[in-house]
Amino acid sequence: MGKSVPQCLGHLDLRKSVVGLATGAGAIYLLYKAIKAGLKCKPPLCTASPICIARECLLPGEGALPQEAPLRPPVWRPKGLAIERERHGRDSGELRRLLNSLECKQDEYVRSMILHSITRCVYLLEAEASACTADDIMLVGDMLDDKDNSVKIQALNALKAFSGIRKFRLKIQEHSIKVLELISTIWDTELHVAGLRLLNNLPLPDYVHPQLRRVMPALMEIVQSDYILAQVQALRLLSYLAQKNDLLYDILNCQVHSNFLNLFQSTQPGSLLFEVLVFAERLSEGLNAPHYRTVKWHYNEQSLHAALFGDESRLADRLLALVIHPEEEVQIQACKVIVSLQCPQDLGPRQSSCQSSHSYFKSGE
Repeated sequence: MGKSVPQCLGHLDLRKSVVGLATGAGAIYLLYKAIKAGLKCKPPLCTASPICIARECLLPGEGALPQEAPLRPPVWRPKGLAIERERHGRDSGELRRLLNSLECKQDEYVRSMILHSITRCVYLLEAEASACTADDIMLVGDMLDDKDNSVKIQALNALKAFSGIRKFRLKIQEHSIKVLELISTIWDTELHVAGLRLLNNLPLPDYVHPQLRRVMPALMEIVQSDYILAQVQALRLLSYLAQKNDLLYDILNCQVHSNFLNLFQSTQPGSLLFEVLVFAERLSEGLNAPHYRTVKWHYNEQSLHAALFGDESRLADRLLALVIHPEEEVQIQACKVIVSLQCPQDLGPRQSSCQSSHSYFKSGE
């Protein structure tokens, strides 16, 4: 009381400065305590987090400082990347630790990250991946039953990586029916891509054909979706299956949308056009095979056969437009389809021209 306003403001500024200094000093002390505690903390021998393939390791005995040692950072001596250690004939143990950690109870996110790291290890650490066992493949395959879709996707990617090793292919084939079931019952584009990539990397045994017939409508729906990566993978699988005599009719009789020929529009991406043209060529070759032509087949009105090879099909117009496509790969494949439509396989080499009993092109074309 009795002090002027400037004097009061001066005292307030002084108090703020003192409080600010005290707060800053407290913050610095707390930061010092945190750094000191972090440097003294020894990492656990077994951690639930995924192991990084490119991590740097402390040499034995350097994990923590003794209590009486002065405060200083630990000495880091990187041993190098796991892939470099393998190149020098040393087993990094990364893949084995990841597989062991997968056996522990983890949440969905951790399981997904572990499987992702396993996939990377299999691609980068060839020797360690080849040293794995059939039990390891079964362990990864069991993750396909996980309730979380992200775990399923990473498990599919890991199996795809292992499928590049010949000795594991038969074991991975045992999961083919499960993979087909996932593709046909879960509408998830990333899962479709992962599952189809795996199937396209495997020779599918005959005992899978009944399941393939059941999932054919789902595969055709994926082909007609708007996700190019999944479409391309589905077309590759169908092109492979179209060469199987016992599956050709099931593919041709599969119901498709009325706008199926939009897949042949020149505005489609080149990668998609190429695959759909290969698919059309495989179907045409199958139709013209002598053993298939000896049987009188009946197709649904909205079948793939009607869309591509029916009397009212406009496939010829689409093919002629693709002959002048900017991408040479598409041009060549379009010409192959045209030739396959005009040249049944049972015509001998003495024929002067390739004209089937039912031509898809007018004489002028």
